[in-house]
Amino acid sequence: MLRLGAHESIAGGLHRALERAASVGCESMQMWVKSSRQWTAPPLEEAEIAAFKAAEAETDIRPVVAHAAYLINIASPKSGLRKRSVASLIAEATRCEQLGIPYLVLHPGAHTGAGVDEGIRLAALSLSEVHAATEGFHLTILLETMAGQGTVLGRTFEELRAIIEATAQGERLGVCFDTCHVFAAGYELRTPEGYEATMEAFAAALGFERLKVIHLNDSRHPLGSHKDRHEHIGHGYLGEAPFRHLLHDARLDGLPGILETPKSADLHEDRENLATLRRLAKEAR
Repeated sequence: MLRLGAHESIAGGLHRALERAASVGCESMQMWVKSSRQWTAPPLEEAEIAAFKAAEAETDIRPVVAHAAYLINIASPKSGLRKRSVASLIAEATRCEQLGIPYLVLHPGAHTGAGVDEGIRLAALSLSEVHAATEGFHLTILLETMAGQGTVLGRTFEELRAIIEATAQGERLGVCFDTCHVFAAGYELRTPEGYEATMEAFAAALGFERLKVIHLNDSRHPLGSHKDRHEHIGHGYLGEAPFRHLLHDARLDGLPGILETPKSADLHEDRENLATLRRLAKEAR
């Protein structure tokens, strides 16, 4: 069984994300570690760190997962943007380390016309620089599977493997599997045969030992659309079947399964999606 959770807002303080997650019944959680719309943030104060760790202990939500800001593009052929992305990623990694967050999910970046091979080279160079600056950190950066929209890297498991293999200290990297993105990239998840073929392809390219987090999102667009648009569980082109497969897959036991579905201020959508997932977990595969 996955440890089910959702991405929650840090409005009002980092610890408030944990409070929100607890209020909807999360077992795990994802959050930003600073504003996702800004490159930089003031250093964390001791009081912020203490409040976060106290809320984590009180709620027993684990693991807490961070998501890196969308501004970051480690594969950019523009030297200034790539260097700024590296600096921002190092800063976010440092905040995760201070908070005791074990995983930081990162989009692999977009080559913006330079070509896939060059994008892979630059992404690996960037991650190598981040690793050099974070020696001794317990944090694992997780490359996320992507829908392949535009020039974004990570539409295939092999592209992620190429980045990892080209990165210095690549053994420090892991992977986040996003159901919407994988489906939109062209991997079938709805049928038992398609699901197993996709998981076998993942195992061959990356290995389950690298899989640390799963994003549980339905898709607003069909198989192979290469469009990244999330939908509530069972209300998109994926339907309920893929989530039933995931929830009954013993290879994934204990991993965090985190919703990134749309929500309103009262978070009722998180409660409803979590209830759907728990119902599917109780049903026969």
